[in-house]
Amino acid sequence: MHNVSSAAALIAASLFVLPLAAQRIKVTTQTVPLFVTVTDDQRRLVTDLVQEDFAVFDNGKPQAITTFSNQPTPFTVVVMLDTSGSMTLNLDLVKEAAEQFVLRLLPEDRAKIGAFNDKIQIFPKDEFSGDRDALIRILKNDLDFGYPTRLFDAVDESIGALRGVEGRRVVITFTDGDDTASRLGRGDVLERARIEDVMIYGVGMESEFFNGAQRVRTRPDRGLKTLAEETGGGFFDLKKKEELGPAFTRIAQELRTMYVLGFAPPVNDGKVHKLEVKVRRPSVSIRARKSYVAPPPTPTSETAR
Repeated sequence: MHNVSSAAALIAASLFVLPLAAQRIKVTTQTVPLFVTVTDDQRRLVTDLVQEDFAVFDNGKPQAITTFSNQPTPFTVVVMLDTSGSMTLNLDLVKEAAEQFVLRLLPEDRAKIGAFNDKIQIFPKDEFSGDRDALIRILKNDLDFGYPTRLFDAVDESIGALRGVEGRRVVITFTDGDDTASRLGRGDVLERARIEDVMIYGVGMESEFFNGAQRVRTRPDRGLKTLAEETGGGFFDLKKKEELGPAFTRIAQELRTMYVLGFAPPVNDGKVHKLEVKVRRPSVSIRARKSYVAPPPTPTSETAR
């Protein structure tokens, strides 16, 4: 246990002395990371808390916080947009809103841009990019239309694109309708996000379109909200087109002001553990992931034979 605490302490200390480019939080079997957003009753971001203000519970039992930082840390993100038929009249607005997020990327951040309908696209196809101009060109020129909505498949492929990436991994997904064609369900995607420690943000908006016979009003799939809540991201349920740009801008702001907490897993059992974060300050709201998968048990000499 002394070695675990020492390693976690070294990680915590490095957060305060390394430049931003080196502050990528590496997930190890020795530290369970939590990225926490705190807001007041006016939805303003709270940024002046200290380690002693937080309490972390694993399956209801309090844990010693061994890592803490309130400094910005880089992230890697997939921005995934619904380009199905219902988005025909609103797609340019959504692209402009997503551009507001891309413009706020810092040099150390990396991103890919994706779209989903009856097919799923993610660009660039090779490495994540920090070139904002190139990412904006993808937004404007490379995303195709389609008709069915493969929402959960798209989130799953976004998580897959982040596999092997160190540090914070984020998926931002916009949709205006229900999933209509995915092979995977919400539960499948949530399980993968939990195992691979990916935070999901959701942006949903009601829209209207003509389906060839009548005007249809859509509502964003509520499963996306569940994914966001369970993984510690936010969900923005928009009623007006004018709210699109501010929603993507807000996501960028939140990703810059999250607290990083860490603790040593109390047991390596390979099971899902419930997480809860509390703050010792009244009238605030907290968002953080609600569970994690503990490392698998270490084989004993008996089981190794």
